[in-house]
Amino acid sequence: MAVRKILYYGDPLLREQAREIKEINGRLQQLIEDLRETMYAAKGLGLAATQIGVLEKVFVTDFGEREGLPRGFMVFINPEIVEAEGELYEEEGCLSIPGYSARVKRAARVLVRALDREGKPFEMELSGLGARAIQHELDHLNGILYVDYLSPLKRKLFLRWWKKHRPKNQ
Repeated sequence: MAVRKILYYGDPLLREQAREIKEINGRLQQLIEDLRETMYAAKGLGLAATQIGVLEKVFVTDFGEREGLPRGFMVFINPEIVEAEGELYEEEGCLSIPGYSARVKRAARVLVRALDREGKPFEMELSGLGARAIQHELDHLNGILYVDYLSPLKRKLFLRWWKKHRPKNQ
């Protein structure tokens, strides 16, 4: 297990499409453990493999003790949203854009289908924060960042902010 470096906004790998996972094996289990360690070290709710430079369709979450959300560490392999409804417009942040948050529009409820870490299929319905988090992490696997949903003016303001505040190792 290892805490990996999280890629920051501007890294071209964050814009790449992740590949479907064809085989559940030891290498994937190691990646899942690295995602877990990295997410907890960064104090995040979720982390996608693309955020650590691995272009494979897997992300992890842990919503902690939040009311109405699944408890504990969860793995989503080859996830897809099969239903979405409603609308939320709430504040969102990202480990790849530390220190910045903005309100973005998301579906209020989603039904996600994925494989767990053993390769068993499951479906899960989430609303509110859980729905937002799933959509956020799934976007990462498709090369999309939440700031892509900002209006042109807000994106321009974000880019100005990022130029001043991005981590020094950028």
